Amino acid sequence: MALENTVQLCEKYEAVMVLSGLGDALGYKNGLWEFCYSGTQIHEELEKLGGLDKIDIKGWSVSDDTVLHIATAEALVSEWTTTEELLSIMATKYKKTCAEDMWERAPGQTTTKACFMLRPLEEKGYIIPFNERGGGCGAAMRSMCIGLMFPCEDQIEMLIELAVESGRMTHNHPTGYLGAVTAALFTAYAIQKMAPKKWGAGLLNVLPKVWEYIEKVGRDVEENKKSWGYFKNSWESYLELRGLMNVTREPKFPVTYNIPERDALYKSVSYAGWGGSSGHDAPMIAYDALMMAKDSWFQLCSCSMFHGGDSDSTGILAAAWWGGMYGMKGVPLGNYKNLEYGHRLMELGKKLLNVSKNMNN
Repeated sequence: MALENTVQLCEKYEAVMVLSGLGDALGYKNGLWEFCYSGTQIHEELEKLGGLDKIDIKGWSVSDDTVLHIATAEALVSEWTTTEELLSIMATKYKKTCAEDMWERAPGQTTTKACFMLRPLEEKGYIIPFNERGGGCGAAMRSMCIGLMFPCEDQIEMLIELAVESGRMTHNHPTGYLGAVTAALFTAYAIQKMAPKKWGAGLLNVLPKVWEYIEKVGRDVEENKKSWGYFKNSWESYLELRGLMNVTREPKFPVTYNIPERDALYKSVSYAGWGGSSGHDAPMIAYDALMMAKDSWFQLCSCSMFHGGDSDSTGILAAAWWGGMYGMKGVPLGNYKNLEYGHRLMELGKKLLNVSKNMNN
């Protein structure tokens, strides 16, 4: 795939970054909706605010998800010549962000503890021990920009390496860092204009390549092997449910699939009953919402950001992928005009496109 149609691509790159922050802020609502158990309650509160098209995002902070996504993107567009150098820069930015800009943004304990373990000034200082409890969504929520950096089919090895190694800086467990691979891969698929119904099967086809990378690097191989199956099995079950093991079919949704039914499904695919909090189900829920919504921003928000569970992490993923497909189509100006770090995110989208194009040239 060659990077072409620069005007359209520029809008999509900017939209991936800006809408990811917006999806995060809407799902988070300064902590009120991220920790709400009921999608029905969230929709009732949204209606009292006048509906989505009346929301001015000013004053709605982004969560730890966005500031870490910014850190990943800033590392990618920085001056680096080797992967080792890039990973050290990334570790430095994660550690700095954790210390300076996360404390009032509801950061996860796994992420914060791991960031303080990073030693970016030392050789291989981005490596932390394998973590049996490192399967959360904290690696997935910050990895979409890796797909913008390496969007081409012939760049899959680089996408895998960066997603895995950046992911296990904090979530050194397959369920955690495979979420990062999924976030990056699906962003690349959006830029490639691949039909979303094919994305899940594409992920399953990429997993053996990820395992080859894990074995090649040779770090924590046995620990990874023991924990590998959960992510793969969970995605196979979900794709069977939606009838998407056969990529020629359209996704199969229930006849009645409203707010309560979605809450129930999201809970059922989760690790411990909190939909979207793990590396396998945050991308899964976002993917489900993307297919359900098609080109409707309002439906996307309803399905991915306004549900009981970890709604900022599912929101940041779904909005990023949606932006990669549709740009800013139909998104009310008030939703993003005053977004915290909105300008910064837009500029990173532009820089990622330029750096990515230069790499391809």
